[in-house]
Amino acid sequence: MMNNWTLNWNYLHGVWRPALEILLLAVGIYYAFMFVRGTRGWSVVLGFLVLLAFTFITWALQLEVVGWLLRNFFAFSAFAILVIFQPELRRMLSELGNLRLFYTAREQRENIEVIIQTVERLSEVRIGALIALEQSIQLQEVVESGIVVDCEATPEMLETIFFPNNAIHDGGVIIQGDRVAFAACIFPLTQRQDLNKSLGTRHRAAIGLSEETDAMVVVVSEETGLISYAYKGQLTRGVSQEELRAFLTSVLVKRTDQNSLVDRFRRWSADRHTLRSAAVQKVKTD
Repeated sequence: MMNNWTLNWNYLHGVWRPALEILLLAVGIYYAFMFVRGTRGWSVVLGFLVLLAFTFITWALQLEVVGWLLRNFFAFSAFAILVIFQPELRRMLSELGNLRLFYTAREQRENIEVIIQTVERLSEVRIGALIALEQSIQLQEVVESGIVVDCEATPEMLETIFFPNNAIHDGGVIIQGDRVAFAACIFPLTQRQDLNKSLGTRHRAAIGLSEETDAMVVVVSEETGLISYAYKGQLTRGVSQEELRAFLTSVLVKRTDQNSLVDRFRRWSADRHTLRSAAVQKVKTD
């Protein structure tokens, strides 16, 4: 009996380690791809994948010379990765302590309220604003310029940035999570010809950025004080604060609810407590 238990334990001990390694590698590769996707390094990643597939083909066809060249190329590819992906690697390491997996819906709602309060104040005094909320695609790879700010996103800070005659008021702001990452950014303008001729540069920049990335861009018109937002290449003009709040909530909070491990654990705990209470009530009734 003891021998059988020992054999089973040794078998399980030998199985769970490779399974755990495969799981960790799969998660790591997935998030690495998601982090690089949409940046300038993404095309380099595709190039490496093509070369890797070509290496397997040469191995299957036994092309010795080509296979030797490719093997030697990959032997030095580690140094090439460090050089080519230096910005991405640095940014990935800096964000390990702020994983989106643990970003709760409550924190997202607090960030939404910061945006709502900011555009409300700027709209009242007709100060133009262009605010981009970064999602999975890194926006600093898309914009042409920008000044590093890296401070907590608050209505007061955003008002200060967009205040007229401020050195960095012209251009757009990039918000990453609950922080203002960059200011005075030049967003790419849309090339669409079917837009209203009255649209200004801010609105065309908002559409252009939303066409190339998955960012949500909020605009405050300097001429009229109207609030608009652009998402997936579509511009919605003249929205109220409640309409803007509903839109941001529908995208940000819904995505957080789907991806956050914390919220999933909370929902699981709540469901478990509900089922347990129902079972106890049933026993009392019986």
